[in-house]
Amino acid sequence: MTVDVIDGETLNFSQSFSCPDCGISIDEVEPRSFSFNNPFGACPDCFGLGYTMKFDAELLIPDESLSIDEGAIVGMGWQSSKDEGSFSRAVLDALAEEYGFSLKTPFKDYPDDIKDIIINGTKGHSVKVKYKGQRGEGVYDVAFEGLIKNMERRYRETYSDNTKQQYEEFMRIRPCSACHGQRLKPSSLAVTIADKNIYEITNMSIIKLQEFLENMKLSERQLFIGAEILKEIKARIKFLVDVGLDYLALSRATGTLSGGEAQRIRLATQIGSGLVGVAYILDEPSIGLHQRDNDKLLGTLTHLRDLGNSVIVVEHDEDTMFAADYIVDIGPGAGRNGGEVVATGTAADIMACKDSLTGAYLSGRIKIPVPAERRKPAGWIKVRGARENNLKNIDVDIPLGVVTCVTGVSGSGKSSLVNEILYKHLAKSLNRARCIAGDHDGIDGIEQLDKVINIDQSPIGRTPRSNPATYTGVFDMIRDLFATTKDAKERGYTKGRFSFNVKGGRCEACSGDGIIKIEMHFLPDVYVPCEVCEGKRYNRETLEVKYKDKSIYDVLDMTIEDAVDFFENVPSIRRKIETLNEVGLSYVKLGQPSTELSGGEAQRIKLATELSRRSTGKTIYILDEPTTGLHFADVHKLVNILHRLAEGGNTVVVIEHNLDVIKTADYIIDMGPEGGDRGGTVIAKGTPEEIVKVKKSYTGQYVKKYLEEK
Repeated sequence: MTVDVIDGETLNFSQSFSCPDCGISIDEVEPRSFSFNNPFGACPDCFGLGYTMKFDAELLIPDESLSIDEGAIVGMGWQSSKDEGSFSRAVLDALAEEYGFSLKTPFKDYPDDIKDIIINGTKGHSVKVKYKGQRGEGVYDVAFEGLIKNMERRYRETYSDNTKQQYEEFMRIRPCSACHGQRLKPSSLAVTIADKNIYEITNMSIIKLQEFLENMKLSERQLFIGAEILKEIKARIKFLVDVGLDYLALSRATGTLSGGEAQRIRLATQIGSGLVGVAYILDEPSIGLHQRDNDKLLGTLTHLRDLGNSVIVVEHDEDTMFAADYIVDIGPGAGRNGGEVVATGTAADIMACKDSLTGAYLSGRIKIPVPAERRKPAGWIKVRGARENNLKNIDVDIPLGVVTCVTGVSGSGKSSLVNEILYKHLAKSLNRARCIAGDHDGIDGIEQLDKVINIDQSPIGRTPRSNPATYTGVFDMIRDLFATTKDAKERGYTKGRFSFNVKGGRCEACSGDGIIKIEMHFLPDVYVPCEVCEGKRYNRETLEVKYKDKSIYDVLDMTIEDAVDFFENVPSIRRKIETLNEVGLSYVKLGQPSTELSGGEAQRIKLATELSRRSTGKTIYILDEPTTGLHFADVHKLVNILHRLAEGGNTVVVIEHNLDVIKTADYIIDMGPEGGDRGGTVIAKGTPEEIVKVKKSYTGQYVKKYLEEK
C-alpha cells in the first residue's frame, strides 16, 4: 500500500519482506529457508547440490601432443574425426580452411583463438562444409557450435541410459556457477550470525567451529533467543571432537567419508542421546584412525560403558583389546578351520592361552619382524606444488623400488596426495585413464615407470557371477582342463560348455546364477536357490563330466586350501591358486560370489592376481589402508607380499596407520601435523629409524616402541 501524504513524503507499506528502494522481496525466513533439500532454500540452478556436471575439454582432448589427424579428440561422436569421409571430419576440414590451421599440427601448438574455436565454436559464424554422404554430395553452411556445446546437445537429446553414461565419462563435476557451491538461494545466504552465513559456518572444520561458537559476540536479546539452541549445538560438536573427527566440516558429503568416519559420526549421535541399558555393536570402528585418535575413540567407548550400556566391538586393534573388559577369541583358523571359541577373558587370559593365535601376537610370542636392513631407493619421482583439498602447495619426493608408507593423523592429507594427485596423474599418463588429477603443478620422473595399479577395497565384481576363480583367470584354465577330459571329448564338449555365462552347459532356469531373484516390491529382493539345478549353476549333462571324480561345480565349491592339493599335478593352475593361499584366503571358495566377499578379501584377491603376473620391475602399486579387517596373522602375510612386490624392482606406496606395516617400510612420508586445515604438509620423511627422531611426528612417537622391541 502506498500512502500519499499531503505536503509530505510518500509512504510505502508491504505485507511481505520487501525493499521499496531496490524492489527485492523475500519469503518469510523459516528453518526450511536454510535447507538445500527443500525448494524454498535450495539454489534453483543446481537444485541444492552445489555442483553441476559439465563437459570438460581436458577429457575430450586428453593428449594435446597428438594432432587431430592422430586422434586427439576422443569425445563421443568425435572419435571418427580422424577418418576421411566422416561428417565430423568434414566440419573440421572446413574450419581448418576458413581459419588457416592444419589438422596435422599437434593440438598444443595451436594458438589460443584456434583452440577456442574448436572447443567453444565459431559464435554464430558459418563455414562452408563439403560433405559426401549416402544421399549425395553437397556444400552446407554450418555455424559450428564447438565440441562442448555439441556434446551437451547430444547428451540432452539422447534417451538411452547407456549412451548417457558414456557421455558422462567426458564430464566433470564443477561448482555451481550461480551459488558457487554454497547450495542455497542468495536470500538465504544473506542471513548472517556474527557476520557469517550458514554455509560459512558449516564449512569450517569442527575444531574451528567450536572456537567460533565459544568466542561469538551476541547481544542480550540474541543470547536470550539462542541460548538453548547454542547449548545443543555445542554439545553435539563436542561429541564429534571426542570421537576424533575435529578435522571434518559439517558440510562434508557423506559419500566422501571413510567407513570408520561414518561409523564414528553415528557413535557421536548415540553418545548425545545419553541412553542407558543399550547394547551397542560396532564393527571395526578403528578403521582409518591414527593411534593418537584411537585413544579418543577408546575413551568414548569407555564412556558409553560407564553410562550403563553394553559395548560389543568386532576389532583387530591391539589397543582396543587391551582396553576391553572381556575378549572372545574365535578361531583357531579361518573358514571351515574356524567357528570355535578358542579363548575368553581379559587380554591377560587370551595371552596365556597356547591355542590362541591372537594371544600369541598380543604377548609377543609371534612377532612381525623389523627388517635387518632397509632397501635403498632405485630412483625418485617428484610431485610438485600439491594443493588439492588441505595440501599446502607442497613438493613431495617418492622413492622408487621400495615400500613407502604415507602416514599421519586422520585428515592430514594422505588420500589427497596419493589417491587424488599421484594415482590419477599416473593413471592418465601411463594407463590412458579418463580422469583428472587433483590440483598440482606436475610430477617429474614418470618415464621411470610403465604402469600404475591401484589395489583398493572395491568389489572384484558387482554380481554373483564374479568370483575369485574368474577374477584371477584361473577359471579359464580349469575349463580348458575339463574340456580335455575323456568324458568331455566323447560328448564333444568344448571349453565354453563349462562356462555358466553362456548357453549350452549352464542351467537355463537360473541362467547360470544358481539363485533366483524374487522381487518383493516394497521390501528388499529375496534370493532363493534355483529349484532345477539346486544352486549348482550347470545342467545335469555338464555335471556328469568329471575330473578326478569332481564335477566343475565341485571344483568351484572347493576352498582355496583344498584346491591347492587337488591341482598339485597341474602346475599352471596350482601356481595361481597358491598365490591366493599365500595372501591368507585359504578359507575362501574358488567360486564364492563377489557379493559375499569383504573389502579386505577383495583387496587380497587383487594382490594375489598381481603376484601371479610376470613383473616388469617398473610398476607402481598404490594401496589405501590394506590392513582394514585383517588379523595380526593376516597382516604378517600382507607385509611379506608387499615386500615381494618390491623385490622385483617395483614401487609400493601404502597409506597406512598399522604400526606393524609402518615399522617394516623402507621409507616413510609422514603428513600433518594435524588434520584438516592444520595439516597438509610433510613433517617427516625417511626410514622408520629417522622418523623416530622427529619430535613433532606423532607417528614417530608410536613407532619408537615397536623399533625398540627389535
